[in-house]
Amino acid sequence: MPTVGLFNKEGKKVGDVQLSESVFGVEVNEYAMHQVVIALLANKRQGTQSAKTRAEVSGGGIKPWRQKGTGRARQGSIRAPQWIHGGIVFAPKPRDYRMSVPKSTRKVAMKSALTSKVQDNQMIVLESLELEAPKTKEIVKVLNAFEAKKTLIVTSESNENVYKSARNIEGVAVLPVNNINVYDLLKYEKVIITKEAVSKIEEVYA
Repeated sequence: MPTVGLFNKEGKKVGDVQLSESVFGVEVNEYAMHQVVIALLANKRQGTQSAKTRAEVSGGGIKPWRQKGTGRARQGSIRAPQWIHGGIVFAPKPRDYRMSVPKSTRKVAMKSALTSKVQDNQMIVLESLELEAPKTKEIVKVLNAFEAKKTLIVTSESNENVYKSARNIEGVAVLPVNNINVYDLLKYEKVIITKEAVSKIEEVYA
């Protein structure tokens, strides 16, 4: 059973936490993580880009000039792509980029991402992370205590004080545990997570 240190906000170790083997100690499946990340990024795309083809631009109902005898290149329509205000070749059109991934694959990918953080010693478990008021200095102290730079902070539930304290720090993001995803777990070097959030993850994925 994987075991990690339990720390307070000052960076001092106050104990150990035993993690669920079925969530934080599985075999890392890189293919599943890749599939989920690709799908997540694809699903973020709006797909609203659009441009007009030569069939849709205005004008060009008549041949600009006769075929021969003018000394100029032959032209059939001012809507042709080589003309200013002409149509676009292979113009992009609105489309849906959404990809679906089986629920079982998403579950395997999440467990793999969590396990990889534990194996690489990049997961830090805190006793708690409570702030009386939004204060960036407090979060900076926590990050400095663990020498963390590009960091994902995971709380057990939406915590406005923590979010407001960290939102102006470059390379740091705050997410409640029910919003974590494989992409963010892999994107950030370290994960600082509260003990309560770990328990909620184990309830869902164990």
